[in-house]
Amino acid sequence: MMSGKLVLTRTTIGIDVRRHAYVVFIDGKRVGSYELHETYETEVEPGRHSLQVRGGRYSSRKRSFEISDGQTVSFNCSGKRILPLWLASFVIPSLGLKLRRS
Repeated sequence: MMSGKLVLTRTTIGIDVRRHAYVVFIDGKRVGSYELHETYETEVEPGRHSLQVRGGRYSSRKRSFEISDGQTVSFNCSGKRILPLWLASFVIPSLGLKLRRS
């Protein structure tokens, strides 16, 4: 069976106060981690999956994605948030990281 590729980057403009490694979860299972300005790549079975990234006590919201044979799906995750969301992340940790498809 073939697979697709999931690519995660961690780039930001300006200051990213979340300096620790980001841990990658696919379908609720830890599959790896990566640091600021690094890229994480992994093979993923075709189909629908959920993705979440965690860094310390902070996390992104879960994002669903669909992947097919030979396809590459890319996301960027950043800890940089606008001030109201950054402040709210102290109470709601799932607002701490922004995960967006790129």
